[in-house]
Amino acid sequence: MNIQVRDTNISGCYEITAPVFTDERGVLVKTFHSKTFIEQKFNSIFCESYYTISHTNVLRGLHFQNPPEDHVKVVYCVSGEIMDVVVDLRKGSSSYGKYEIFHLTQDKANMVYIPEGLAHGYYVKSGPAIMMYQVSKAYSPTHDSGIHWSSVKIPWPNTNPVISEKDKHLPDFADFKSPFNF
Repeated sequence: MNIQVRDTNISGCYEITAPVFTDERGVLVKTFHSKTFIEQKFNSIFCESYYTISHTNVLRGLHFQNPPEDHVKVVYCVSGEIMDVVVDLRKGSSSYGKYEIFHLTQDKANMVYIPEGLAHGYYVKSGPAIMMYQVSKAYSPTHDSGIHWSSVKIPWPNTNPVISEKDKHLPDFADFKSPFNF
């Protein structure tokens, strides 16, 4: 069984479904296969991996890193249920300002491949949720940025989610000057 890749409405962003192997001991999920990434022309060099643990009704995002430290992300949920969202910030893209929604769960074993120039965020529908990240460049506090979660008309399940102080004060998309080009 191979990793399956599905196109989305945002160029360069893909939903990936991993093979799941189940037996009397439990479950094994293959989250990375270099040959598949190379065949798809995905970036397959990741320099950092990390995870978050979030409670139900938490919203994280919409985050990205500015150039030259912008990065590719692969994200997936190993516990709980997530509404994952990306927003295209690349000037010249036919999907600029548009979003794509993914429902990530441990049972679906699906992931999102997020290219440079997209903002990323998620809402925890069922927690605690554990989100895994693989990124192509290390976290850079001076390049860390975002847009306000409510400024893109995404149909979030909760209009009053639990968010960080930082995320409360991110600029609206309408005021955002994109450093990304398509």
